[in-house]
Amino acid sequence: MEKESKIYIAGHKGLVGSAIERVLKKEGYENILGKTHAELDLTEQSKVNEFFEVNRPEYVFLAAAKVGGIHANNTYPAEFIFSNIQIQNNVIDACYRFKTKNFFF
Repeated sequence: MEKESKIYIAGHKGLVGSAIERVLKKEGYENILGKTHAELDLTEQSKVNEFFEVNRPEYVFLAAAKVGGIHANNTYPAEFIFSNIQIQNNVIDACYRFKTKNFFF
């Protein structure tokens, strides 16, 4: 990746995504895109496609996921899996459609 490359970190506020962002910034990458869940719901394909069409990220890191505590995970396991598969599929599809140079998962 070039230092001026446009990089999107899905999940940049979470544990893994924020660590990726810190490392990239430390290495001199500054053109980093991030959207909170309130700003971009990754389970909505049309919203994901719109974001990719407007921003055209060259590199994408997928660290976003629906998470919860032990109780939530035990109570709603299917909902968590379903949401996380939606996120994964929507971002992967957008990377393909908008010709992202590289995707990190």
